[in-house]
Amino acid sequence: MAQSTKRGTGRGNGMSRRELLHAGVAGGLAVAAGRVVPAAVREPAGPAPMAAAPFELEEATIAQLQAEMDAGTHTARSLAEAYLGRVEAIDPSLRSVIEVNPDAVAIAVALDAERKAKGPRGPLHGVPVVIKDNVATADRMATTAGSLALVGAKAPRDSAVAERLRAAGAVILGKTNLSEWANFRSSRSSSGWSGRGGQCRNPYALDRSPCGSSSGTGAAVAANLAAVGVGTETDGSIVCPSAINSLVGIKPTVGLVSRAGIVPISHTQDTAGPMARSVADAATLLSALAGVDPRDAATAAGRGKAAADYTAFLDPDGLKGARIGVARAKFFGYSPEADALVEAALAAMKRLGAVIVDPADIPHAGEFDDAEFEVLLYEFKADLNAYLAEWAPGAPVRTLADVIAFNEQHRDREMPYFGQETMEKAEKKGPLTEKGYVKALKRCRELSRAKGLDAVMTAHRLDAIVAPTGGPAWTIDLVNGDHFLGASSTPAAVSGYPSVTVPAGYAFGLPVGLSFLGRAWSEGTLIRLAHAFEQGTKLRRPPRLLATADLTVR
Repeated sequence: MAQSTKRGTGRGNGMSRRELLHAGVAGGLAVAAGRVVPAAVREPAGPAPMAAAPFELEEATIAQLQAEMDAGTHTARSLAEAYLGRVEAIDPSLRSVIEVNPDAVAIAVALDAERKAKGPRGPLHGVPVVIKDNVATADRMATTAGSLALVGAKAPRDSAVAERLRAAGAVILGKTNLSEWANFRSSRSSSGWSGRGGQCRNPYALDRSPCGSSSGTGAAVAANLAAVGVGTETDGSIVCPSAINSLVGIKPTVGLVSRAGIVPISHTQDTAGPMARSVADAATLLSALAGVDPRDAATAAGRGKAAADYTAFLDPDGLKGARIGVARAKFFGYSPEADALVEAALAAMKRLGAVIVDPADIPHAGEFDDAEFEVLLYEFKADLNAYLAEWAPGAPVRTLADVIAFNEQHRDREMPYFGQETMEKAEKKGPLTEKGYVKALKRCRELSRAKGLDAVMTAHRLDAIVAPTGGPAWTIDLVNGDHFLGASSTPAAVSGYPSVTVPAGYAFGLPVGLSFLGRAWSEGTLIRLAHAFEQGTKLRRPPRLLATADLTVR
């Protein structure tokens, strides 16, 4: 999902603001534990409030889960069963989990035996994790990007992300719902809606958007349906659903985490990353995901740059002496509530010892939005065609053109609310050797990197730049689509640089996030700063599964 800071702003050259906003927020199936339940194509008129039973693992951290398994209070099996029970009890209202892993309990039992015989592999041993349904797994689960066009296709092998999670001893509990095709189908889509999974909802207010495209991961982790989760981002798709669900989200430098086996939008901007309830848990998960992979050429640039353990950067005093720039131009002013919460966050960081450089605006912000969308259109066609040829044997679609035709043939189930005009624009693009693509990519890289983030950080000697991640969640609107106001994800997305969002507070009970942006490969620094802010403020609180926002609280 790409962002804009002004409502209704045109983009020139026929590209609407909504098309840019949706560029990459990167009979269905709803799932309950132990069974697959058909989901209605038509959405219910409105959500009912949930009266959830107390959950003993609510807000449990990875460290706490490991301590309980070490003590014998819990086992990997009991954890898996507890979270699966939570999915069964809560998820029918959220539609955040698109499919549970039928082998989850058996995997957990095997990991318990291994722990007893050899000890744990590491901090993720036996920990239940959910992953987005565009991350391929070579098991009994499907990988569909939320589309009915890929139901029945079986991945020939695990994606790099799934492979690394299994190697770390994690229990992949299930796949999460998402904005279909990572929200690169229509400019009028509703974040979190997919033909396969229906409309995902925000656990803080069920009539509000969970943002996208990693909506299911955000809602599931926020509602304690798993310990942590994996999302993917092209522009905003990790940080927006993290912020809007009061989570920590890490959008890594492109190349830190392999994209092999992930349904793509853009090889220059796509990345997977952690979504968690704490910076410590996100850092733990990132440690397992990061690394060089010969199947993804972009990871070669990360050789020697990835940390072996990102939890080493968890310093509660990490803001002392840090120089934090404030990117005001383009990223403030669209939401008074978000602005007020971030002003309070700036005061807190100053209290915690940071040097606040205000303003420290990012040069050329907003000037490469058209070029970004052009790059994504070209790369989506090329990259999706390559993915379908290698990773989706047995699917009825082999190319983007096939997907477009499938959607037309199944319009009643795939396009009941919005179309596929973004896909149609991408299909019209030629090869990546065309001058239009080469020119647009060059503009993106120059303005976002050397003349953008690098320039302002060098000029002010900054450790990071901060801005509101976005505003509070908007109401779900399947008639008109999303109601975005603005956000700050694009500079890091287009440059391929990292960003970390952390909870900044609540407006009418709806979460708002604060983003830390940095230079390439600066994840450790951003984790240190975000952890210090988190520990100095302790703002996150779990959702209450309300039917609508509580307008009596600010």
